[in-house]
Amino acid sequence: MIKYEGILGTTELHRHYFSDLIGHTVTSCFGVAGMANSGASQSLRQHLFKAHSYIDQGVCVKEENGELIIELHIIITYGVNVNAVVDSIKNKVNYTVTEATGLKVKKIEVFIDGMKE
Repeated sequence: MIKYEGILGTTELHRHYFSDLIGHTVTSCFGVAGMANSGASQSLRQHLFKAHSYIDQGVCVKEENGELIIELHIIITYGVNVNAVVDSIKNKVNYTVTEATGLKVKKIEVFIDGMKE
């Protein structure tokens, strides 16, 4: 849970909310072919349940001093400009999270785990 204080009181947001919000945002960006597993728990879940894609796959959100640190693991389309895709993802995720929650994003790390044609 990520808690923050507002003028009307305390609001608690679950990490899955952020994962879903960010997952939808990233997969809608040009050049993103999909998301990759970001850790052992996501790999295990995929292996056990034989699911091919969860929207929160490849997204890890942490809170530090009231600011968010977002880690993304993506698969890009072959032949796209990697820097342009990463910049686009960072800008879009930062804007979407800030607009939806009002929380500040401290850092967004994008890891490219593969390519698809």
